[in-house]
Amino acid sequence: MRNLAIVTASVTALSLLTAGSAGIAKPGKDEVPAARSTGKPVSCIPLTQIRESRVRNDRVIDFRVTGKKWYRNTLPLDCPSLGFEERFSYKTSLSQLCSQDIITVLRTGGGGGLEGGPSCGLGKFEPVEIDRKPRTS
Repeated sequence: MRNLAIVTASVTALSLLTAGSAGIAKPGKDEVPAARSTGKPVSCIPLTQIRESRVRNDRVIDFRVTGKKWYRNTLPLDCPSLGFEERFSYKTSLSQLCSQDIITVLRTGGGGGLEGGPSCGLGKFEPVEIDRKPRTS
C-alpha cells in the first residue's frame, strides 16, 4: 500500500496521505498507467471508503476505495511538486472528499517534519479500471 489515510474525528476532518516506497517500484516521472473509464465522473467520494491514494504526477491522483474500485482525479491545473513529494493533506468539514476541495502538497522540512507546500484544487473523480502496466511517454 503506497499511501495511508488517517482521518481525524473532528468537525473539520484532516486527512494525511503519505507515500512509502517499501517494496514498490516507483514509475518514472510522468508515467501514468492507462485507465479505462467505467462510469460517469462524480463530484465526491466518501472519506470512510478511501483505502489508498497513488499520486501519479503533478496532475493525476488515483484513489482506491472499498470494493477494489478506483477513481482517477485529474486536477484542473498542475500542482507543483505533487508528483515529486507524492503526499498531500486536505481539510474538509464533510464526510466526503469533493472536487471543490483543496489539497496541500506536504514537503519534508529542515527538521525532518512535514510542512505545507503548494495548494491546488481537485477535479472530478472518474471511476476507472487501471491497466497493470504503466504507460510510457
